[in-house]
Amino acid sequence: MEKLIFISNDDGFEAAGINQLAEMARDFGDVFIVAPDSGRSGASMSISSHSPVRNTFIKHEEGTDTRGSLTVWSCTGTPNDCTKMAFEKLLPRRPDLVLGGINHGDNCAVNAHYSGTMSIALEGCIKQVPSIAFSSGKTAKDADFSYMKREVRKLIKIALEQGFPLGVCLNVNAPDTEETKGMRICKMGLGEWHEEWQERDHPWGGKYYWIAGYYAPYDKNDEESDTWAYENGYVAVTPLQLDMTAYSFLEQLEKSIQ
Repeated sequence: MEKLIFISNDDGFEAAGINQLAEMARDFGDVFIVAPDSGRSGASMSISSHSPVRNTFIKHEEGTDTRGSLTVWSCTGTPNDCTKMAFEKLLPRRPDLVLGGINHGDNCAVNAHYSGTMSIALEGCIKQVPSIAFSSGKTAKDADFSYMKREVRKLIKIALEQGFPLGVCLNVNAPDTEETKGMRICKMGLGEWHEEWQERDHPWGGKYYWIAGYYAPYDKNDEESDTWAYENGYVAVTPLQLDMTAYSFLEQLEKSIQ
């Protein structure tokens, strides 16, 4: 039986990133896409708990002797809705791999906490399936992500042949460049967004606010971080885990409450 690879994103099922990722993944097995009907950037792990979710079948392409099939659905919900719906309702069997992306824009450092792309990998990780989130610094709608193909294929191969530890997934970020310096294994960088809430006049009266701003790492010279690797031309590969327990603080906290 062919390997089954599930893919979703937060840029919508028509985005260049997800369609190019699907073509790369078809060399490894059947590809099944369930993705939002439009952009859902910044959706994180949110689900549509207060509104109905609808799915629409888009297309199915048969596989060949050398490439897997392609099935595409769109969903009115969030990336996490798409992933949950796929597992419970749409996939013909349990997938061997879950992929998010390719995202138009990076998800380095703590941005992973906000990322809809990352939520797909985290949800797959919760379901104990090897999972990877792919992002790129290229943001154009018609961006060419072929420069990532070598790294994408290598990581897919590793995931399918070796798997990952339970509770661990990968966050992969490729810089906006024509040729990368290769992959670099990194830790998650730390930093924060400096938001600027722009106040504007609504045409129907009153005010509305548009969030803008910029991200700033706490230590831009931290060469172990994904931010440093990304900004210096490497494809940053960061293993992330579901267990958020601060083990280093457990003993101290225990003593404090006694």
